[in-house]
Amino acid sequence: MSAIRNQSVDPFFSALTEILGDAGVVRDPSIASNHAGDWSEATRSTPCIVVFPRTPQQVAATLEICARFRHQVVVQGGLTGLAGGATPRDGEIALSLSRLNAIEDIDNVGGTATVQAGVVLEELQRRVEEKDWYFPLDLGARGSCQVGGNAAVNAGGNRVIRFGTMRDMVLGLEVALPDGRLLSMMNRVTKNTTGVDLKHLFIGSEGTLGVITRLVVKLSPKPTYACTALCALPSFDAATRLIREGRARLPSLSAFEVMWEDFMVAAQEIHALRPPFAASAPVYVLIETLGTDEANERALLENFLADVLESGLVADAVVAQSMDDAQRLWAYRETVAELLSHLKPHAAFDVGVPMAAMDRFVSSTRDALAQQFPNQRHLFFGHIGDGNLHVLSGPHETSDDLHRVEDLVYRAVGKAGGSISAEHGIGVIKRDFLHQSRSADEIALMREVKNLLDPAGVLNAGRIL
Repeated sequence: MSAIRNQSVDPFFSALTEILGDAGVVRDPSIASNHAGDWSEATRSTPCIVVFPRTPQQVAATLEICARFRHQVVVQGGLTGLAGGATPRDGEIALSLSRLNAIEDIDNVGGTATVQAGVVLEELQRRVEEKDWYFPLDLGARGSCQVGGNAAVNAGGNRVIRFGTMRDMVLGLEVALPDGRLLSMMNRVTKNTTGVDLKHLFIGSEGTLGVITRLVVKLSPKPTYACTALCALPSFDAATRLIREGRARLPSLSAFEVMWEDFMVAAQEIHALRPPFAASAPVYVLIETLGTDEANERALLENFLADVLESGLVADAVVAQSMDDAQRLWAYRETVAELLSHLKPHAAFDVGVPMAAMDRFVSSTRDALAQQFPNQRHLFFGHIGDGNLHVLSGPHETSDDLHRVEDLVYRAVGKAGGSISAEHGIGVIKRDFLHQSRSADEIALMREVKNLLDPAGVLNAGRIL
């Protein structure tokens, strides 16, 4: 790839300016430094140029120019990723989607929303709720992450057990391809069997095959009441039985968050939270139901908890009596940002492990980490209803130690038949461990698809592969 020249006569810079205007092409280091990296531990690098297209057509035209001049480009949404996928590499320009932020249509009849990729998730949630609809994807980064990025990594979040991942919420896409074509697949109906559903090629591809510019997403009826409970359990086996019972008896079950004791202790210390129960427990579960009938939701959950308490499946439980109570219960689970900051430099994992293997995985991985790194904390928590487990280990003194932790955990994931990334993507952080989850033939086919759509290798190069 050719180096980017700083002179105003640079034909590449001139071509970008002609398409995007002076305000859409930025070389000011004070602005570009804000685009030097995402939330991951990947080495930050300030891009030479940041471009801010305002329309899907401008995104496509920008990619055509980059391909023609052989300049690599990194796509950036809200910069909340944890896999380094949006962190620039040397020589890359950054393409920010922040100005593609229009909510174009909310279909009150069909229950869909048509949005541009740069719409912030929390803004979409707020706007559809004003019209008595609900967009169920929910993440801790909701105030910064963008809907296009959510689709690019197939985000999951807290409510996958009921609503599925982002892939399940997307009906249609528009994608700018690396050669400058704008591919419209803006389907608005749930049933559509008209050949290969090409949108799935781009959902979860982390911007390596094309840049998502617009989306049609499915909405759900707006729930008016959430019922939340925190439970103390005698074992992880009890948690697996509890979720099976909960799925059968709680039709509006929307979240089932599991936290091992080590996580709860750390959360209480760092966030100054009170112990939730008089006695500690090996495992804690946060349960949420979403519905429209407050009395019915509360009765269902309370009756369910009364039965599992009587049977010994649950040792103790508390049900939120107000929204403030619910926030206090969720606070234990949502201390993750503070934990990440407190344990730096850390190794943070977002893995998928089959539920039948999860207890053994946690026990053996915790023991192996404690043996090799006795002075660090190793915390376990996750959304086990969908097999998503988070592991946090730190602080570690050297990059070599961090790599040893990664190798240990990802080998264990591969041995368990799991996924090295459940919802955060591969990016550059997990690229060297992809073989633990994907076969050589799968990786080779991914490479062939990448070469087919981006033969010049200009778009998010070095991510995933």
